[in-house]
Amino acid sequence: MTVYETDLPGVGRKFDLDLDAGGVVSVVVHHDGRCELYRRPARDESGEKLLDLNGEEANKLGSILEGAYFESVNVDALSAPLGDAIIQWVEVTEGSAFDGTTLGNGEFEHETGATVIAVQRGEETVSNPDPDFELAGGDLLVAVGTHEEQAALKQRVQD
Repeated sequence: MTVYETDLPGVGRKFDLDLDAGGVVSVVVHHDGRCELYRRPARDESGEKLLDLNGEEANKLGSILEGAYFESVNVDALSAPLGDAIIQWVEVTEGSAFDGTTLGNGEFEHETGATVIAVQRGEETVSNPDPDFELAGGDLLVAVGTHEEQAALKQRVQD
């Protein structure tokens, strides 16, 4: 990711960040601490203003983005008391082949190795659901398994 820095006389400084996904995020930091955030299709094009923050808000957001409140981890390097297994949530997408199918008919553990330990539907969570539990689009499957098993479950459910 490339960052371009430009002095804005009488205003402050502008930072342009080229995003890997395409487009640019521009941040204008004013001398008084105010901060404006813009999303633009390219560096030479105008864009939409996303945020206009006072100095305190800008500092708080910066701390959050820096990881002072929560630091993400490399999930592939994560070690947990479950050995190689991790717990993840996988959404049953609308129109999926498993929308309207029972857990038993999905054969998730047999086909992927991941075990569904709960299903979250809206505000309701069903722990240890029976094989005859009928899935619906939007359900979140809470599953335990290795990274590979989780990837296989996600691919199976969302294809």
